[in-house]
Amino acid sequence: MSYLMQSDPEVAEAISRETRRQSGKLEMIASENFVSEAVLEAQGSVMTNKYAEGYPGRRFYGGCEFVDVVERLAIERSKQLFSAEHANVQPHAGVQANMAVYCTVLKPGDTILGMDLSHGGHLSHGSPASFSGKLYRSFFYGVDRKTETIDFNQVEDQAKKYHPKIIVVGASSYPRIIDYEKFRKIADKVGALLLADIAHIGGLVAAGMHPSPVPYCEFVTMTTHKTLRGPRGGLILCKERFAKDLDENIFPGMQGGPLMHIIAAKAVALKEALTEEFKNYQAQIIKNAKTLADELLKSGFRLVTGGTDNHLMLVDLSDIGISGLDAQETLDRVGITINKNRIPYDKRGAQTTSGIRIGTPALTTRGMKEPEMRQIAGLFATVLRNIRDEKKLEEVKEQVRLLCERFPLYPERIKNNR
Repeated sequence: MSYLMQSDPEVAEAISRETRRQSGKLEMIASENFVSEAVLEAQGSVMTNKYAEGYPGRRFYGGCEFVDVVERLAIERSKQLFSAEHANVQPHAGVQANMAVYCTVLKPGDTILGMDLSHGGHLSHGSPASFSGKLYRSFFYGVDRKTETIDFNQVEDQAKKYHPKIIVVGASSYPRIIDYEKFRKIADKVGALLLADIAHIGGLVAAGMHPSPVPYCEFVTMTTHKTLRGPRGGLILCKERFAKDLDENIFPGMQGGPLMHIIAAKAVALKEALTEEFKNYQAQIIKNAKTLADELLKSGFRLVTGGTDNHLMLVDLSDIGISGLDAQETLDRVGITINKNRIPYDKRGAQTTSGIRIGTPALTTRGMKEPEMRQIAGLFATVLRNIRDEKKLEEVKEQVRLLCERFPLYPERIKNNR
């Protein structure tokens, strides 16, 4: 960062500290990951200088011949990776991807049915705090109180009662396999379209580690920066009959110039996702998550649904008498980064919560496997049962430091930022 250190040392220092923070802590937020050096190079390239309103071959500016190359690569790789009929790689974020789908097939006041936010859904699936709940009539389904898995009887009852124009399938904190075929059957009974939001599990789906929604859904949206391990951004797949309307709702409907440096980085990440190495990586994410979950269960913690099928798990802290906020703050002090999270039927508010959400994608990117998951589960147990024992917390902090040193992240960048 020689140029940046000269022109803006404050920003350079913040980036240096963030580089060291990522390297020196165990990143266990389920929605975060570490991109490759190749993705970083593409994202920090001169593609950021180019305006490219429109689509490849149909731009409103001259000089787009090379940005057209990277966007076409990103589109074709998306279609190949997910066996999709059409892909749009321009959305700046997952929420904007969902917004574009809604704008393509809905009018303000139309009805949508999505997963309850407090049961693991997402703000953009109809929450009254989001545009999706303000522009559309939103109703919700949730999970069964006993099994804590999706209550398909409730899904069908809600669909028959409210006749949504679109049913949204997807979650930000659901640890089990989602049955898209069941959702398709319910949607067909009420004449609804189906949108699968696979922001969290996109990489697992791409690698064949989770059933694909593409055969069952008119639309599939995702972010590119979670398990897909790309830059921060959104991606939409759809059936060909919706392609023209969808593209027009992205541009000129809701976005101007696409971020061509981000699209270039998406293209790189999508190429990485087409490799056998990526499939092995996704398989290891699941192995690590299952190992971590099993060890936490052995240590006496209660997990929502009793375990996990994917990359994340929800830990219910009610029985040990601390809140999710307590856990998040204490774990951060010892170098473990997680987020507080509500559990189904939570009695605490969203700012405090009774649970925490943890995931294994970022740890797996660093090369950690089952033995490290067992060790980390032990560190969790020590911290969460001794949050006021400073001696024990210091011991865990040292173990975290040694673990991070064994599995270095961006070693050259760390060396240059010391």
